[in-house]
Amino acid sequence: MVEAAERVGYAPSAIARSFVLQQSGNIGVMLPVIPNVRLFSAYFFAEILSGIGHAVEQRGYSLLLQFRGADERPDYATAFRTHKVDGCIVLGAKSTPEDMEALHQLHVHDWPFCIVGQRFNQPYHQIDADHIDGTRQAVQHLLRHRCNRILMMNGPDVFSNSADRKEGYLQALHDAGLEHDPMLYFEGNYSRKSGYEAAEVIFSRREQFDAIVAANDRMAIGLMQGLKERGLRAGTDYAIVGYDGSDAAKLTDPPLSTVRVPFFEMGVRAAQKLIDVINGQEPGRSTPEPLLKTELVVRESSFKEGSE
Repeated sequence: MVEAAERVGYAPSAIARSFVLQQSGNIGVMLPVIPNVRLFSAYFFAEILSGIGHAVEQRGYSLLLQFRGADERPDYATAFRTHKVDGCIVLGAKSTPEDMEALHQLHVHDWPFCIVGQRFNQPYHQIDADHIDGTRQAVQHLLRHRCNRILMMNGPDVFSNSADRKEGYLQALHDAGLEHDPMLYFEGNYSRKSGYEAAEVIFSRREQFDAIVAANDRMAIGLMQGLKERGLRAGTDYAIVGYDGSDAAKLTDPPLSTVRVPFFEMGVRAAQKLIDVINGQEPGRSTPEPLLKTELVVRESSFKEGSE
């Protein structure tokens, strides 16, 4: 029977399969709509989605993208109640009461889901990278090159990875015997624009820092641009390390040192984990997953003149 089906090129009907198995055959991906940000041009989302799509296609499922407005209460449950998805992957979740309640609803109904890039102290399936170690690597690199007044531009504290980056930054300073100066800590929203706008205030403190670690490449690039317009050049007047490992980091002037995050692999792992849960090969509730490793990529931007 199988050989005959292969000879004629038969493929099982997704509709028939969903009727028999009482499954939709869809993996949902819940995405935020971010004002003034082209979502798919953001390296974080593009790479994770590529990894999810790769794994989902290999396992014979389809991908269903669902967007939530920036000011809307998150609603992940409706896709399950209307039988649109068999499981969902959540991107852009935040540590807010509304997000936590929406995820709790999935949990109490035993609907399969996995969170990527954010962690909660709950028995959920969650995939992320080791941002504490990644940021620590960046700061230690700058310290080795005689920078000891390191400014940090982080993301919003509603994201666990922002808290992780801050912890890595503070740990590296503490290990080097340095005090943290709150005047050298800034918060953006992970956009290039927020880095560019912060450059005005950061420039006014140019005598207080000799290096910058930014929580993603987009903010780092915005900062480099804004400071350059004010006469400060990365790799000459100050050192800077970004974060993510985006392709854009290779194209800046000078090329941007960065911490490479395995976003594609995170997407693959999330999809594989979720599909295993759907098929009963993994329990619906999880113990903490191992964090994926990050890697420092050194380029010209992090060598301040006279620091070598």
